[in-house]
Amino acid sequence: MLSNLNNHVLAILDKCKRLNHLKQLQAFLITLGHSKTQFFVFKLVRFCTVKLSNITYARLIFDHLDSPNSHLYTAMITAYTSLQDHHTSLFLYREMVRNSQERPNHFIFPIVLKSSPVVVRPYGTEMVHSQIESSGFGKYQVVETALLDAYSRFSADIQIARKLFDGMSERTVVTWTAMISGYTRVGQIGDAILLFEEMSECERDPPFWNSIIAGCTQNGLFSEAISFFRRMVLEENMSRRNRPDQVTVLCALSACGHSGLLQLGKSIHGYVYRNSLSLNKFVSNALVDVYGKCGSLKEARRVFDQTQNPTLTSWNSMINCYALHGKSESAISVFEEMLECADQVEPDGVTFVGLLNACTHVGLVEQGRHYYDMMVQRYGIEPKIEHYGCLIDLLGRAGQFDEAFKVISGMKIVPDEVVWGSLLNGCKIHGRPDLAEFAVKKLIEIDPNNGGYIAMLATLYGAMGKWDEARELRKMLMEQNAYKTPGCSWIELDNQVHQFYSVDKSHPRTEEIYAVLECLADSY
Repeated sequence: MLSNLNNHVLAILDKCKRLNHLKQLQAFLITLGHSKTQFFVFKLVRFCTVKLSNITYARLIFDHLDSPNSHLYTAMITAYTSLQDHHTSLFLYREMVRNSQERPNHFIFPIVLKSSPVVVRPYGTEMVHSQIESSGFGKYQVVETALLDAYSRFSADIQIARKLFDGMSERTVVTWTAMISGYTRVGQIGDAILLFEEMSECERDPPFWNSIIAGCTQNGLFSEAISFFRRMVLEENMSRRNRPDQVTVLCALSACGHSGLLQLGKSIHGYVYRNSLSLNKFVSNALVDVYGKCGSLKEARRVFDQTQNPTLTSWNSMINCYALHGKSESAISVFEEMLECADQVEPDGVTFVGLLNACTHVGLVEQGRHYYDMMVQRYGIEPKIEHYGCLIDLLGRAGQFDEAFKVISGMKIVPDEVVWGSLLNGCKIHGRPDLAEFAVKKLIEIDPNNGGYIAMLATLYGAMGKWDEARELRKMLMEQNAYKTPGCSWIELDNQVHQFYSVDKSHPRTEEIYAVLECLADSY
């Protein structure tokens, strides 16, 4: 009889679409005297949290139980954790430990370990770890992996994570992936690569490859990320294993965009089509980004136009691509198209950074001010440092220094190097050495060891005829441990990016390059 009722309730749940439907089922269970039967309550709670995303009503059902079992606690704690409500998640776990007859099991500990490091710093993981050991779940593989992941989220605990990893009697590919992700998360990319190479090739899977490719990309090692991607594709071609998935493609495209590798980006685009990988919104956005950053704006627009129901990220990518390459009218035009879809998407702070940059390129001061005011007044977006930097750049290039200083004095956050650098750029354009001196001094206050700023001020003093001050600064530059960020340029040739830094001769073909330069110089 109960088995038939179980099937009947599950069948009704499958047909539920709204909260009112669930309430009708709940009323039906009350009339049958099953309002507090754990199995049915668990199904109702799971339906509320997973299908309806209504954790408030799920908690209401949960709180009416006298003694929820471990499955119900796990369901509620999982729901709160998925919503990033780590405090409530951990408080509910504490209530289970202190007041309930139910004991935590190996299913609940991995969930709790996602919240404890966030809420209880710096000893949240250790606290749960001690409970795991006292409960006898310390050698369960799923718990060990969760512990490793929790410890590896902070650089101070990464060695504890590695000690756990080394002490495991059996390590799965999931464990290896967690340890590599931990290393990349705290910036220890060298250790991550060494560990990657230790893993047997026959045991590697796509998430394992993704961990190292994503890690290199997130740490700015774009060439290394691309190198690993090529190895993965080569291995797939040779052994028909480890086919790159959408995550792999996203990471590789991001690396291409940052490195300016247009041809490789096109190859990856072709790979997506040839292998019937779904061109979802994330892949589409990544393609727009890589084409845009590499200057292939027609391709970027073509991918954008093929995207069904573009997301905010899609619109922002397209606007910023045009702005980056000085196509201000096109950037503004895309924004106007975006406003026509106001019922589907609304601009955010990133949108207005792109618009302000677009206005700066062609000196559209009034339009730029209009967009800035629109951002604040119409959309209620609080200006961030990048918005102030764009606005100061716009006003400085137009020579409106009084307005620029008025904006700086009204800033709710401390001006940074971008703000003062933007003002300095405007001073150079319009020949205002007095204001330029003020801006450079502010830059030196922010970063006293930046030799570039000190040299800039020395040059400025020379131009103003203040030779004694210029000499003092040159002397100071030689005596102190100052640095200057070298200029950098790069070129893509045969799917490889060649980088060149100022006064750098580390390129393997340096002698040939300088020989050609000398020939060119002699010909003139």
